[in-house]
Amino acid sequence: MKRRDLLKSGALALPATALAVPAIAQGNITWKMPTSFPARAPGVGTNATTFAERVAAMSDGQLTLKVFSSGELVPPFGVEDAVEQGTAEIGHSTPYYAASKNSALHFFSAVPFGMTAVETTAWLRYGGGQDLWNRIYAERGLVPFYSGNSGAQAAGWFKTPITTVNDLAGLNMRIAGLGGEAMRKLGVNAVLLPPPEIFPAFQSGAIDAAEWVGPLLDQAFGLQKVANYCYMPAFHEPSAALEIVVNKDAYDSLPAHLQAVIANAAEAASVETTAQFEYFNAVAYQQLKEQGVQFDVFPEDVIDALKTAVAEVMQDLAAENPVFAEVEESYNAYLTLARPYGNLVKGAVFSQRT
Repeated sequence: MKRRDLLKSGALALPATALAVPAIAQGNITWKMPTSFPARAPGVGTNATTFAERVAAMSDGQLTLKVFSSGELVPPFGVEDAVEQGTAEIGHSTPYYAASKNSALHFFSAVPFGMTAVETTAWLRYGGGQDLWNRIYAERGLVPFYSGNSGAQAAGWFKTPITTVNDLAGLNMRIAGLGGEAMRKLGVNAVLLPPPEIFPAFQSGAIDAAEWVGPLLDQAFGLQKVANYCYMPAFHEPSAALEIVVNKDAYDSLPAHLQAVIANAAEAASVETTAQFEYFNAVAYQQLKEQGVQFDVFPEDVIDALKTAVAEVMQDLAAENPVFAEVEESYNAYLTLARPYGNLVKGAVFSQRT
């Protein structure tokens, strides 16, 4: 199904079989690559398949990756475990899906009221973020690569308007990451469902509200068929990163040129995916508005309450986990540096072009 068909239909057909990049050369290396996402989903899924296609092309068939869609080889939240254990040599996910291993992994996916996609890339490359990420993953025999970003996401879809913080209390809501922890402090029953389960749970009434990604993917998954109120941007995900994670023993077994292929294919996929989200989110947003979806921002009292809740969550995690505190110090050091420049320059760019 073409991407434009997904956008028009507002429905996502999940694959029942694994996608594979064809083997080219006899005797080539073939690795299994599970992803946490439906492999045909725009943005998150195509990040994996595009990466695999680039690896095959750049290596001239010396290294091919068989992509397994969400749940086909391993559970959606079990990709990193599978790579660590050697069930798969390489995987595709987002770091905070493995935050139960180390809460510091949230910083390599998304942090409430934190960095934009561009700022995240800058911190990873020049601010020491990648070194910290490498060190944390090395403890589990993993090698991480940044492979893209959704940019600012949506805060969630609701069946009734959110006019005050009291409207959140008692809701059953699918929401990921640290945002879920903050929402719990406001009386929300926050649950993290794997992507394929979001729409059925929302449609059946098992959950009252749903946060997934943003216009592109939310439309593809059909969330607008269940609710008419969408709040943006996501307080908890001003950007959200994707990852390629490799078993270190498998990675070390590759010749240097194939290691370089993995690194460069991940970087190329990150550029393409970020552009894809930027373009097709705008397309889907316009389509959803024309269909009657009401977009809004959270009221001020909701944002104030969430800021307080987030601060408490961050303080608790830093006290529990010294690695979380260490990564938070590095993250905040760059965020503190980037914020004044971003507010002055980027803020003015957006306000002046309206």
